[in-house]
Amino acid sequence: MNQTRRIQILDPRLANQIAAGEVVERPSSVLKELVENAIDAGSRRIEIDLENGGTRLIKVRDDGHGIDEADLPLALSRHATSKIVSLEELEGVTSLGFRGEALASISSVSRLELASNTADDPAGGWRVVAEGRQMEPRVAPVPHPRGTSVTVRDLFFNTPARRKFLRTEKTEFAHAEEAFRRLALSRYNIGWVLRHNQKTVHQLRPADDNAASERRIAALLGAKFLDNALHIDLEVTGMRLWGWVGLPTHARAQADQQYFFVNGRVVRDRLIAHAVRQAYRDVLFHGRHPVFVLYLDVDPLVVDVNVHPTKHEVRFRDGRLVHDFLFSSLHRALGEVRPRDGSAAPAGGPSTQPRDSQPAGANDTVAEPRWQQQPMALRSASGGEHAGRPGASRVREFMAGYQALHPEHEASLLTPQLETAPGGTAAETAFAERRRRSPERVALADDDPTQAPPLGYAVAQLHGVYILSQTARGLVLVDMHAAHERIVYERMKTQVHGGALDAQPLLVPVSLAVSANAVEAAEACREAFARLGVELDVAGPETLLVRQVPTLLAEADVEPLIRDMLGDLERYGRSDRLEAHINELLATMSCHGSVRANRRLTVPEMNALLRDMERTERSGQCNHGRPTWTEMSMAELDKLFLRGQ
Repeated sequence: MNQTRRIQILDPRLANQIAAGEVVERPSSVLKELVENAIDAGSRRIEIDLENGGTRLIKVRDDGHGIDEADLPLALSRHATSKIVSLEELEGVTSLGFRGEALASISSVSRLELASNTADDPAGGWRVVAEGRQMEPRVAPVPHPRGTSVTVRDLFFNTPARRKFLRTEKTEFAHAEEAFRRLALSRYNIGWVLRHNQKTVHQLRPADDNAASERRIAALLGAKFLDNALHIDLEVTGMRLWGWVGLPTHARAQADQQYFFVNGRVVRDRLIAHAVRQAYRDVLFHGRHPVFVLYLDVDPLVVDVNVHPTKHEVRFRDGRLVHDFLFSSLHRALGEVRPRDGSAAPAGGPSTQPRDSQPAGANDTVAEPRWQQQPMALRSASGGEHAGRPGASRVREFMAGYQALHPEHEASLLTPQLETAPGGTAAETAFAERRRRSPERVALADDDPTQAPPLGYAVAQLHGVYILSQTARGLVLVDMHAAHERIVYERMKTQVHGGALDAQPLLVPVSLAVSANAVEAAEACREAFARLGVELDVAGPETLLVRQVPTLLAEADVEPLIRDMLGDLERYGRSDRLEAHINELLATMSCHGSVRANRRLTVPEMNALLRDMERTERSGQCNHGRPTWTEMSMAELDKLFLRGQ
């Protein structure tokens, strides 16, 4: 055992190397810190050069405002920064960096050179050099244009224990490219260049509009991402959520395309992740992960970014408000995606960008239906092609044979009868209700005889499993059981959750030993529990009694469910576990209550199912997250048969 030592101040080099253990994990960590400084400097163009995955060289060049000669030695000192000077500025910090540790930590484990110029005269530049073992910066004049260049060579050259944990060049570059991807997605107004071993990997122009931003996303994440994504832009008092969310059918096997930014800072936060998972819970195939690029803009005073050395985590002043805003916004956006004409956006919902999907790769995503498409080129009667929507007379002729097969869906065997309003038929009552809820859709599908419904009209049933429908753009295939399962499920949810759930008192109340915080959370959310049919009483400072549960859960073991709900309330401020558990039962019931495979449907029944799909939320997926329909355009069909070639 070592003998007792006196307390002493650590050697600056050792202190910086300890700090480097928190800030510098691998070359991608260095890249992130250097580029964040370049962004904070007001740069409009940032160039990055890497060699050997970043272990041999990391160079970041920007055209920002630069660093004065007198400040260059301080730039490599610990806790030296120009970004904040008071606690008030820290509480509302808007810069990406603010601790003043990054350059000092990096210079302690590498050979670092920093050159900068604050003027437009290239001859007025200065540079400072520091190597890990020396730590005494040396300043000398050097020609340099306006801005700053930071060159980091031989990372961990003086800490072999750290260097041996680095991976192969390919792996380290993959991490560095991912860091670059996050940074480039955080600032669309900056032009970016990434080179590896003198080869240009990415070259991105500044984006000043939505179309240019989408081109950047396509370059970084692939065109398939945008082909299967919704653009949203929602705002409430003090908060704005905008960006792109992937359709449930474009989920991935890994959570590798999930980017969330708070005030331009990329974060990985438990509260945010929980809200997103809840929004996708009812539509995602098991084992899959949604994709998204989302931006949350809030007042800097209501978010604390100083809770983690790498600044990847944040803490909101009102986490429950933020969680509810994220969940409700994404839940509504995903719920309002349903079969419709490609030029129409969900009524009252987020704006959407029409896309034309491409077939999914086997290792990438599950099969995607064609969503929100622009009308494709149609073949005329003479056999030629013309782009865009056909004329009114052509559509009347095109659909005349199918219009007669489309009865009022309320009379179908697959849909429940509606109560009749005074003086009207059931169909008239349903039509009025549809007009009230969504006048745009009713006007499209019912008032205009030249418009075919989005899912067209049924032609035939294939092998008792699929419905073949002809649309104005081509053909649609529908999995009739999966589609009807979603329709029945959504109706059951509306009926069950629309009012107070049927509840059943317990003959013997269930006693729960919980924490004092859990008791406080249960008291604060008593009304929310009551709406779901649960009655909780406080029996002591750390004891709760469950006196009543929903009738649907009368035979279930409610104790672990209530405990999980209380845990969510303490952690996130809300919980939907009880509702989710009830929905699981409803999903099972709807699966058994849906039209089964091999049941022969009449043409009117098939058309009624198509119309129900067009107005049912989340009808693109069944209760298990599988797609319910897919579409092939005339252009795609012509390509299969080499027509016009």
